[in-house]
Amino acid sequence: MVSLLILAAAIAAEVTATISLKLSDGFSKLVPSVLVVIGYGIAFAALAVLLKRGFPVGVAYGVWAAVGVALVAIIGALFLNESFTWTMGAGVVLVIAGVLLLELGRQH
Repeated sequence: MVSLLILAAAIAAEVTATISLKLSDGFSKLVPSVLVVIGYGIAFAALAVLLKRGFPVGVAYGVWAAVGVALVAIIGALFLNESFTWTMGAGVVLVIAGVLLLELGRQH
């Protein structure tokens, strides 16, 4: 359970950093720029803790990346006026399906 909370923190920090990267306008805005550095720092620190606890690297990185990609795409579409097509949605579904297959493969 603790590992899942650490992974969720890593994902939340990475998504915050990525959205802040967009909002920083090429690092010309101070607050979003600072959030980029802090967010990625927290994300990678949390991943390091997760891996040290014995969580498999493929699953950790796969879940982190897949959920991050999905959330950033959805947030971009909902709040940043970015496009989100059916093809992009299918891509997100495929990424998440791939991560689920990684997790199922780990259990066997």
